[in-house]
Amino acid sequence: MAGFHASQFIVENAQGSRSTELSMAESAITKGATVLAMDPLDSGVGVQIEKYSASHGVKVINYDRLALGSTRNNYYVSFNNIQVGKMIGQGFASCVSAWHVNHPQVLVMRGSPHDNNATLYAQGYNSVLKPYFSSGKYIRVGHPAGTWQPDKALTTFQEEYTAHPNINAVVTPNDEDAAPIINYLKNLHVPPRTFPVTGQDATLIGLQNILAGYQCGTVYKPIYLEAQATVALATYLRAGLDPPSTLLNAKTYDPTTHQYVPSVLLKPEWITAMTMAKTVIADRFVPVSQLCTAPYADACYVVGITSKP
Repeated sequence: MAGFHASQFIVENAQGSRSTELSMAESAITKGATVLAMDPLDSGVGVQIEKYSASHGVKVINYDRLALGSTRNNYYVSFNNIQVGKMIGQGFASCVSAWHVNHPQVLVMRGSPHDNNATLYAQGYNSVLKPYFSSGKYIRVGHPAGTWQPDKALTTFQEEYTAHPNINAVVTPNDEDAAPIINYLKNLHVPPRTFPVTGQDATLIGLQNILAGYQCGTVYKPIYLEAQATVALATYLRAGLDPPSTLLNAKTYDPTTHQYVPSVLLKPEWITAMTMAKTVIADRFVPVSQLCTAPYADACYVVGITSKP
């Protein structure tokens, strides 16, 4: 981290293990940490970490995901996740229109029910889609359970599509869940720009699916801004200073404790093929050499990412 010596911070990855995340937090505090930035794997372990931290006078920053039900000895840094969801919904509606989908029969999927981010995303895109369903312009087909596991997302889609072969559009909450669904549709010889699919995170596969005409767009969250905001906030807390309002620009409601968490919420962006060059490419978020491989070379040229195919 800029401005800090390597001995002044620790970066660790729990590799998806809740027990490991808890033990890492306890170990960091034992070693003298006064500020803990964590991405809680779920609210359960997040609350455990925050209780332990509070008992040792340590401030906690929830990075990217908020642990619900904590002692509120904490802060939150993320993107405006309701807005992320709204962008997915708005991008989907624009895509349905642009791709001339007649009588949209829509399957709405969501992320893990145990992830507060997934809840906020769904709140956002459902608010956009509700008027379309209420008016009858769109028909909602199925109410599947949520997941962040691509293989489960594919199985869920296949089950719904088998039961409801009239489905001709799907709202998916991220690129990774969308990718196997898109591959499945390709294997069924569904033509490009006929079956709207959404996503977020601006992953390489998501961007390539957009270039190929199988994904409407993706929500880009410049994660370097999230990291910068976290370091800035941690610096104030480490020094025992109150963070300024120019940094803490929002408060996030915790429906479990009915309290508001001081937050830094950053702005996401909706990305289509036509806006890739000035966003994810300009930010070097993905390398052109990896994005514009042979199957996507012509599309990269058409949208101005490369000068020649």
